[in-house]
Amino acid sequence: MANGMVGVIGGTGLGEALGILGGGEVREVETPFGRPSGPITLTEVGGTPVALLSRHGPGHLLSPSKVPYRANIFALKQLGVTHILASGAVGSLREEIAPKHLVLPDQIIDKTFRRDGTFFDELAVHVELAAPFCSTLRSVLEKGSTGLPARVHKGGTYVCMEGPQFSTRAESELHRAWGASLIGMTVMPEARLAREAEICYALVALPTDYDCWRPHSAFVDQNKLIEEILANVKTATQNALELIRRAIPLVGALEKPCACQSALALAIWSDRGLIPPEVREKLQPILGKYLG
Repeated sequence: MANGMVGVIGGTGLGEALGILGGGEVREVETPFGRPSGPITLTEVGGTPVALLSRHGPGHLLSPSKVPYRANIFALKQLGVTHILASGAVGSLREEIAPKHLVLPDQIIDKTFRRDGTFFDELAVHVELAAPFCSTLRSVLEKGSTGLPARVHKGGTYVCMEGPQFSTRAESELHRAWGASLIGMTVMPEARLAREAEICYALVALPTDYDCWRPHSAFVDQNKLIEEILANVKTATQNALELIRRAIPLVGALEKPCACQSALALAIWSDRGLIPPEVREKLQPILGKYLG
């Protein structure tokens, strides 16, 4: 990964713990798509340059629908990020995926509808997304999970819903019938935008509880239930943080470029000679190498 940088995007729980990875230089970044969720901290882990970003911003004030996904990914691209290790809390749709486990999903079903999902509003660009998570990064995470004190599931389909409300029971059963493993609110359009920006992207999902297909006992005290979920978040966060900490130097040691890093090579359908100068300038960090 010569001259590259690893971006770490944290979700619920992990966002607050990102500082554990180390102190560093705090950057306020401006992008053509507005400001990112918050300041980005530049640091090093195991000698590898790292950029840390809390997805929901300071104090977790941004709901999943209001996260500025385009600004977040564009800001990381501007800073030189080539690989992103993301994390996020999810609900489990499978009995075998228990709270406090970790999951490295390999597929996504996108049910969002209120979010800006592309950088390319002014031209036609169609990226390949059959495999929405980078296989190279997933292999790195699998390698880093060896000996981790938590079960790590190496695959699964993530349903990304709009939220902020949770699923109805009927929706949860439908998602299970689709064969999905996880339900969450943040992986899209984050993963798609990373591919458009030619950044390798993989996710460590943190199941905090079972989705509502598996109802809680009527006798369970709701306050104790919330306490249990928060405890699950804390444990899963610690395990995810350790996995990411292990994976970062492995990403730094990568030598061969990944197919994700040339995702736009055959994806630009617009006549490049007709792309307006202001669009060229706006998208220079992403499209520059293709527009001359």
